[in-house]
Amino acid sequence: MHNGDRDLWKGVVAGAAGGLAAAWVMNQFQTGWGKATEALEHSKTPQGEQERQANDDAEDATMKTAGKISEKIFNHSLSREEKKKFGPVVHYAFGASVGAVYGALAELDHRAAVGAGLPYGAAVFVGADEIAVPALGLSKPPKEYPAATHIYGLASHLVYGLSLEMARRGIRRMMD
Repeated sequence: MHNGDRDLWKGVVAGAAGGLAAAWVMNQFQTGWGKATEALEHSKTPQGEQERQANDDAEDATMKTAGKISEKIFNHSLSREEKKKFGPVVHYAFGASVGAVYGALAELDHRAAVGAGLPYGAAVFVGADEIAVPALGLSKPPKEYPAATHIYGLASHLVYGLSLEMARRGIRRMMD
């Protein structure tokens, strides 16, 4: 597993750690995006407030995944509060796993890190948000969402990819 300046396990570990950090940065970006979007709304009509509350009550893909995992593995249906609690666990586990794959790819072929992680972030967006999540029944089909939703998802994953590469690179250097 060691070949010259390549060490697959170090790449996997650095990628997983970078993926955790990048998932956190992505969450911070999404929080900021949400606050900026809210600030741009000039008037809070009763209908607008109802829409906001409906969005807050909706289960995202991580909450749905946490519920399905609990049902399949533990034969336990999660309450709404439990799903809200375990959804982030799914998000961070996915971020770390996808980061570990990236770390391995970057270790095996340095061309995987071209573009500072942005192409990888875009690929994760397409593969996860646009293909896998709808195919698994965790969201509606992509065509049922407005363009702004796709832009938000892509931007979030570009932030993830860039953060992943920056963290992975720094962690990997410390491992030598």
